[in-house]
Amino acid sequence: METVELGLDTFGDVTTDGQGGRTSYAQVIRDVVEQGVLADRVGIDVFGVGEHHRDDYAISAPEVVLAAIASRTERIKLGTAVTVLSSDDPVRVFERFATLDAVSDGRAEITLGRGSFTESFPLFGYDLADYETLFAEKLDLMTHLLAEGPVTWEGTIRAALTDQQVYPKTESGRITTWVGVGGSPQSVVRAATYGLPLVLAVIGGDPVRFAPYAELYRKALRELGKEEQPIAVHAPGFVAETDEEAVETLYPHAKVMLDRIGAERGWPPLTRGRFEADVRGGAQHVGSPETVARKIARTVQALGVQRFDLKYTTGPLPHAELMRSIELYGTVVVPRVRELLAESEQVAV
Repeated sequence: METVELGLDTFGDVTTDGQGGRTSYAQVIRDVVEQGVLADRVGIDVFGVGEHHRDDYAISAPEVVLAAIASRTERIKLGTAVTVLSSDDPVRVFERFATLDAVSDGRAEITLGRGSFTESFPLFGYDLADYETLFAEKLDLMTHLLAEGPVTWEGTIRAALTDQQVYPKTESGRITTWVGVGGSPQSVVRAATYGLPLVLAVIGGDPVRFAPYAELYRKALRELGKEEQPIAVHAPGFVAETDEEAVETLYPHAKVMLDRIGAERGWPPLTRGRFEADVRGGAQHVGSPETVARKIARTVQALGVQRFDLKYTTGPLPHAELMRSIELYGTVVVPRVRELLAESEQVAV
């Protein structure tokens, strides 16, 4: 098996300070920078930062945070999880990431998506009635920009471009750009249509249930005559010394986060039983290093993916707990996942 990349994602959740107090937005952002620096130091392949525009997340400008991390790291890839393209301008997205690519010496990546929240639409003057058109047209324009040549494009939601150059150009000539999807077949096929790598956001249920989407993507690439592209999985998790410690530490913070979102969307409150069931057989990659490594290896093998990104932040989980989880992930989980995948490959041969 080719080497699988193992990464981390954060949304910059506003944390508690360990004594129950709310951490300031500024301190959360500084903490995320420290988390990214630690991820690089312990050998993690990729660090992704999400974009949100609501009060329970501190990061609305991930490129700035990633640039700060870039200045203190040398190896780790730096990307987004995700960039909300629907409420942004593709030209500005390209310009910002081309700049990040320069300051990081070619380590910038983009994951484009619609986002799981809608606050950015009214904030930037977009109508939710245009939800589908906004993403479809802006993704189309973005693919033209990624070629880094003169762009001629016309749509219905922004001014047309005619033989327009956009700067700065990157040294490599191409920014690695993924499309993040939550399980819509149409979104999977659209990513394949543009020949862009795919990120499957596995946030609920057994990750194995996403295998048909991975196969649909591969089939669509073949039928469209496109080159093979990597697939990544983004899924929640948390690493502690033991399974019991991981569950005990994470549950109250997961409940705060999911109950708040649930109140907005009509979900029932999270129960301890439902949380533990999701840890046992669902999307939550939670537990001791050995448990998490085995869960990740199972997900990677079941979906045949080339990257796994652990969304290691959950609600107000304190910075110190996140740092310990990152350390265990990089020093114990990552090498163990590689061992398990190698062992599986040898058995298959």
